[in-house]
Amino acid sequence: MSNIISVSQFNKYIHDILNAEEILHNIEIYGEISGIKMSGNALYFNVKDNDSLLSCVKFGVLDTDYSPKEGEMVLLRGSPNFYIKGGRFSFNVNRMTPYGQGLLYQQFLELKAKLEKLGLFAPERKKSLPDVIRRIGVVSSETGAVIHDIMDIAHRRNPMLDIVLYPAKVQGVGADITIAKGIKELDKTNVDIIIVARGGGSLEDLSCFNTEIVAMAIADCKKPVISAVGHETDFTIADFVADLRAPTPSAAAELVSVDMANLSRILSKTINRLIGIVGVIYDNYQNKIITKTKTINQCINNKLSLTNKEICAIIKSLQYNANMCFINKERQVDIITQKLDGVSPIKILKMGYGLILDSKDNLLTNIKKVNIGDKIKVKLNDGHLDCEVQNKGD
Repeated sequence: MSNIISVSQFNKYIHDILNAEEILHNIEIYGEISGIKMSGNALYFNVKDNDSLLSCVKFGVLDTDYSPKEGEMVLLRGSPNFYIKGGRFSFNVNRMTPYGQGLLYQQFLELKAKLEKLGLFAPERKKSLPDVIRRIGVVSSETGAVIHDIMDIAHRRNPMLDIVLYPAKVQGVGADITIAKGIKELDKTNVDIIIVARGGGSLEDLSCFNTEIVAMAIADCKKPVISAVGHETDFTIADFVADLRAPTPSAAAELVSVDMANLSRILSKTINRLIGIVGVIYDNYQNKIITKTKTINQCINNKLSLTNKEICAIIKSLQYNANMCFINKERQVDIITQKLDGVSPIKILKMGYGLILDSKDNLLTNIKKVNIGDKIKVKLNDGHLDCEVQNKGD
């Protein structure tokens, strides 16, 4: 009967065993929060995984800034405890922090606050997009739909655009380093603008765009940077630092490419409007000269006491005013013509670019529209070349 002990003796024995195991003191455990209850200044809850559940208590809850919610993943630091009087086991928590997605979001908020304090989000430091964009740098994965979407949309709207890709990792370990390097390398080239892009994903998938190294690369970039990361509802640190945020990579391609068909319509309307304005100006001043001439004739016919000298002075004044009006209007027309010439497709052709047409003189913007052996035409500034497709490559 020597093995018979009281309940108190048994509970104390269990309590002493747990206290003696130093390896169990101040250990870290992670799991999902469930069954949260408050009692005074203590928080009682469970943490669980797929197979087990652990009862926990945290005293002094009002002293902490972090308030866990049902279903969140948390990382707990503490020690096991066996309550002798009640015979209950629990894990006494002395520190609790978010874990997994929760931890990433906490880190996101901390970095956001830090960079905002440094002034990296200030509107006055953001650069405007250039009026004319001829070459676009893209930092993104060389595989997947993102780079193809950007190229298809940009070239459909403006076949003259050059697109330079810096292939970078956009997910996983080391992705932030390659993204930052891509921004720095493209900044040294003659691109007019840089797009940092990837498709949508979870907070963990986009975590490489929520790092300080990427934020500083964007902030230090001399070329304007557009952040086109994720979907419209996704926000990253890169979005806040960039000069412009596009809701999607496809939207970024539209922002930086001028619709040439629409531009041609606008140019045509502008030219017709200029012709009309010049015609009206000419007609108005011609009418004024005719009116003044009639006035002089009327004065002469009425035998007014006008000397030849006075008549000549009036005629010279009319001639001078007419010439000055035409000179001023010619200057206005020259200024407008120069602006139009800056975006003229003909001028672009003179720079060494060419238009590629199929056998029916339709503009080719995609290699999928031609086959080996097809006849194509390359239109240059001073003529065209008749060619045959011998090979197709990416």
